[in-house]
Amino acid sequence: MTLKDRVAIVTGASSGIGRGIALALAREGAHVAVADIQEAPKKGIYHDTDLTTSTVEEIEKRGGKGIFVQTDVSDDESVRNLIERTVSEFGKLDILINNAGITIPGGIEETTIADYDTVMGVNLRALYVASKLAMPHLKKPSGRIIHIASVQSFGGGGGPAYAASKAGVVNLTRDTALELAPFGATVNAICPGYIETPIQDYLTPQDIEDCKVKTPLPRLGLPSDIGNAAVFFASDAASWITGTALPVDGGWMASIF
Repeated sequence: MTLKDRVAIVTGASSGIGRGIALALAREGAHVAVADIQEAPKKGIYHDTDLTTSTVEEIEKRGGKGIFVQTDVSDDESVRNLIERTVSEFGKLDILINNAGITIPGGIEETTIADYDTVMGVNLRALYVASKLAMPHLKKPSGRIIHIASVQSFGGGGGPAYAASKAGVVNLTRDTALELAPFGATVNAICPGYIETPIQDYLTPQDIEDCKVKTPLPRLGLPSDIGNAAVFFASDAASWITGTALPVDGGWMASIF
């Protein structure tokens, strides 16, 4: 178990990518605080259509330790409570995984200013807040911050707020990596391609087929694919890797956009 007895927070962990990450960390021995607005997993139109058990239930069924902490990442005090509750429950914090994110479809003319602010608040500002509040606990060689960005960090697509917020995540990763480096802690980002989760519900079947065509490897991504990358970054094997943004995209970015 590469993460035995380490303590992790995963935001947005009731469903989708966050759930996959939480289960992967627990599989490797980490104790996991599952942070989300609701504990029940989301059921998608195309993916995860039949989930019934919570992430913590799945962790415990597999012999791991987990707690659910109801958290709104756009609320600073809610994030503060998440970190305090995790440290109170497990005695420390080693790994912060900022996964929670949203998208509101629409081009620049359709996207309202309020919607733009909402997406930027959840996808970028909330990562800064969680990292800031967790920082005192992470100044050590086992300290890890892992942000979930997107392949759209590197190009347009997904709307003006989504693409901009995810690009910001990559540069926040680099900046925070420099700040934590003297303590031996690392900060990295994972940039998923198409992952089979309920967040894809806004797409049409033709949109999904187009994503399959754009993905060189012969399948779409799974939450476990991102979970495996997160385990690597959280482990000692990645202790000399920091400030990076790793595409986990089935080869999506291998061709020119």
